[in-house]
Amino acid sequence: MTRKSIKKNKFGMKPDCKYNSMLVSRVINMIMREGKKSAAMKIVYDAMATLEKKTQKGALEVLEKVIEKARPLVEVKSRRIGGANYQIPIEIDKARSETLALRWMIGYAKKRGAHSMADKLSGEMLDILEDKGATIKKKEDTHKMAEANKAFAHYNW
Repeated sequence: MTRKSIKKNKFGMKPDCKYNSMLVSRVINMIMREGKKSAAMKIVYDAMATLEKKTQKGALEVLEKVIEKARPLVEVKSRRIGGANYQIPIEIDKARSETLALRWMIGYAKKRGAHSMADKLSGEMLDILEDKGATIKKKEDTHKMAEANKAFAHYNW
């Protein structure tokens, strides 16, 4: 008789215990510092509870919408061609764009002025829902940079 295992994703993570979601698990792991996973879980769950209260919608549904709004579709990569560096716009896949969105969201949440990290994170998520905030600005800047350099797209090989 074989033992059933919990399905893991390509990152080798299990879904979180409260929402049974891989996305929430990724957010927790990105917030976690020095192996303090329980502290990271408390931060994320408090932020999601605040989101649920303020939006009157399911927290997981709101988090998915936030990530969808924050994720970029293109990025620029530097490539050296003939002694010159060109910023080449490249379309990115969903996993990479979600990772960038999470990284930006958590990074800008840390820089916000609030008392707790849960308040900072929920504030940044609410700003993303309203199409404002530093994460949305970063996404728009990335898209503008790609648009400005689309003349070099033919160097993508």
